[in-house]
Amino acid sequence: MSSNYAIIDSGGKQILVRPGRFYDLNAIPFLSYQKISFNRVLFLHYEDNVLLGKPYIKEASINGVILRHLYAPKLIVYKMRPKKKTRRKQGHRQHLTRILVNSIFFNGQVII
Repeated sequence: MSSNYAIIDSGGKQILVRPGRFYDLNAIPFLSYQKISFNRVLFLHYEDNVLLGKPYIKEASINGVILRHLYAPKLIVYKMRPKKKTRRKQGHRQHLTRILVNSIFFNGQVII
């Protein structure tokens, strides 16, 4: 397992990403197989170097490609008030986008 990784901010969540892997993020309004770049890099670890953003690392970016759009597994929300005969059952499926991380750039050079 490689110790080279980055932590990005996408959709209000912090995600640890490594090149060559795919991740499911909250829906991103781009077409499938379109290239995408994430500039909000919070943390970067490569070889023996550690970079911490305040709040972001300005020179770093993550490049990838959108593989497809999908739905998360269904969640059931069930609300009940005891002794009142009131029940409400509702389902929810989150819209997701699957991305493949290709490379991590720092100062215009591919570092990972």
